[in-house]
Amino acid sequence: MLEFLTQSVKHFRDTGSIWPSSPLLARAMTKSLEGVSGSRRVLEVGPGTGPLTKGVLRRLRAGDHFDIVEINDVFCKLLEKELLQKFRTRHPQVAVNLHNAPIEDAALRGGYDLIVCGLPFNNFPPKLVRSIFRQLLALLSDSGELVYFEYAGVRAMKAPIAGTAGRAQLKRIDAIGKSLRRHHAGSTELILGNFPPAVTIRLKGGVTSKNAKSRVKATRTK
Repeated sequence: MLEFLTQSVKHFRDTGSIWPSSPLLARAMTKSLEGVSGSRRVLEVGPGTGPLTKGVLRRLRAGDHFDIVEINDVFCKLLEKELLQKFRTRHPQVAVNLHNAPIEDAALRGGYDLIVCGLPFNNFPPKLVRSIFRQLLALLSDSGELVYFEYAGVRAMKAPIAGTAGRAQLKRIDAIGKSLRRHHAGSTELILGNFPPAVTIRLKGGVTSKNAKSRVKATRTK
């Protein structure tokens, strides 16, 4: 916990929180794995110290493949020591790979049944947000699901102190999210059992709108 707080303060732009996600949030974000038969491919992006990773590991079974992408060196060392080494020893028939890299540079094969994302998109420039979502959706199988979360009301809370440019950026990020939900059968769920309360956003793989292409629509707010 202390290491998470230390790294969160030092790297708040990439971490976006000073408190780890709750088990309730982890269960909500990984529950769709229950409905996938056969060997499953899972990707987690931005795990931090691993509260969502634990939720994924609990649901894995023999033959599954789990990739984890984390940019922070300290978090990667903690994940390996506290979670992944022990899991691999107990479950040798599950492939678990940790990539210490930004998602843009990670060597991933794709075809994932579930992508769990903990990146703090409201801290990123809109151009980077669009780029990351394009990549994540391209890695998702047509029947897969991309799940990410944000804190309830986060943009409304940040707007008064963000300045003119900051508010414009938050508005563009909000528009990107709405476009994604329209084109990928998006749904949301409020998770009160998290600190702070969080909203999960689920996006379906494949094209779910006549006007949607295989990429994310580059929404621009005037």
